[in-house]
Amino acid sequence: MSQRNLTLLTDLYELTMMQGYFKEKDANETVIFDAFYRSNPSGNGYAICAGLEQVIEYINELRFEPDDVNYLRSTGLFEDDFLEYLLRFKFSGDIYAIPEGTVIFPKEPLIKVIAPIIEAQLVETALLTIINHQSLIATKTARVVYAAEGDGVMEFGLRRAQGPDAGIYGARAAMIAGCVGTSNVLAGKMFQVPIKGTHAHSWIMSFPDELTAFRNYAKLYPTSCILLVDTYDTLKSGVPNAIKVFKEMRDAGIELSGYGIRLDSGDLAYLSKKAKKMLTEAGFPDAIISASNDLDETLINSLKIQGATINSWGVGTNLITSKDCPSFGGVYKLAAVLDRKTGEFTPKIKLSENAEKITNPGNKELKRIYSRETGKIIADLICLHGEIIEESNSLLLFDPIETWKKTYLAPDTYCVRDLMIPVFKNGECIYHSPSVMDIQKYCKKELDTLWDESRRLVNPHEVHVDLSKKLWEMKNQLLDSYHFTTV
Repeated sequence: MSQRNLTLLTDLYELTMMQGYFKEKDANETVIFDAFYRSNPSGNGYAICAGLEQVIEYINELRFEPDDVNYLRSTGLFEDDFLEYLLRFKFSGDIYAIPEGTVIFPKEPLIKVIAPIIEAQLVETALLTIINHQSLIATKTARVVYAAEGDGVMEFGLRRAQGPDAGIYGARAAMIAGCVGTSNVLAGKMFQVPIKGTHAHSWIMSFPDELTAFRNYAKLYPTSCILLVDTYDTLKSGVPNAIKVFKEMRDAGIELSGYGIRLDSGDLAYLSKKAKKMLTEAGFPDAIISASNDLDETLINSLKIQGATINSWGVGTNLITSKDCPSFGGVYKLAAVLDRKTGEFTPKIKLSENAEKITNPGNKELKRIYSRETGKIIADLICLHGEIIEESNSLLLFDPIETWKKTYLAPDTYCVRDLMIPVFKNGECIYHSPSVMDIQKYCKKELDTLWDESRRLVNPHEVHVDLSKKLWEMKNQLLDSYHFTTV
């Protein structure tokens, strides 16, 4: 991203609205926009936030070059004074965000932008495309890793990704959510994450016979010798030839580590069990049995139930594309406008006949409530800016729609954490993104704060996102104020 100017990576209407603000109203009017999503992908019980580092890169590099302005002039849509303004454009606002790797839930603000409206409007499209994509792939990966039950999951999806960027940043998101490595060498270099891989069927086919191919590969890579055994016949040729090579390596005094076989076709449960028996009887009980072939969390879970002896999973297409749910659905909505006379933000709300599309208004903060005893998440609470929750006091949580559903928390039985952190202040970045592998460690701890019932793959328990009483009352006052009676 640092090698490209992505300023024009936006929808046209962002620019036409910017010109409208510039020409017809106060373009420096300070506003608040919230980025959030409405439902968890893949029927999951949570999502994983990812992509903040690339958002930071985008904001830092946000500028209109003369070539950009000349292109916009050529469209005939924009006037000269506005185009001259664009040449001086620089983001000057504040941004708050949830750190990457954090467990997140629907309708809570992931990113809050406080800026002049002309600036806050421009960043919408790029911000969403970055956060939506990486959060989607991170969430899908978390499901796959959970299904693998502690086995290593490798991201193998580059060739099936929707283009180079999707492959690169999808690999990044997959590493955040728990993959042990990626086949994507450029992603390995860019993000300093482990790269892993074996060999293709073409390697086997390029030699006179399978055994010769295996021997040559073992000679080159004795400490990472994973042999693909299904080119010709898995059980009659592939596994026996792999065993021959492992015996030759052992007899030559080569310490066997990181060795084993890979299955890429056929009945993986049956073949893995047969292969495991053959390897064990030959004296190689610790050999890795890796599998690929259009895997996803559902198939991995099924193979586990069937007693497959696979302990390493290469997941490609279904992970890097989130095939069953290809869109995260994040949105970016105006939440408040600054009243310069009072210095206070006037809340704004979007109404809809669909209740799930009605927005939460105002300048908000997000607090996470944990059980002090277990460390597990009880609920998330969206509050108005400046609200303080004292852990020494009792706390009453209630469902913002079905308000009779309440949870009472006694004093000192819970703890509170503010989730959003300052990222930009007056247009300057004040946050340093951790390394991807450090984010991965943080993400693992985050996932451990979920109850098992919220992590299950099918029909997970819903973690509630509640509103504080002050925010709930303000929202309902706004709703009431928009009720019109017609005759």
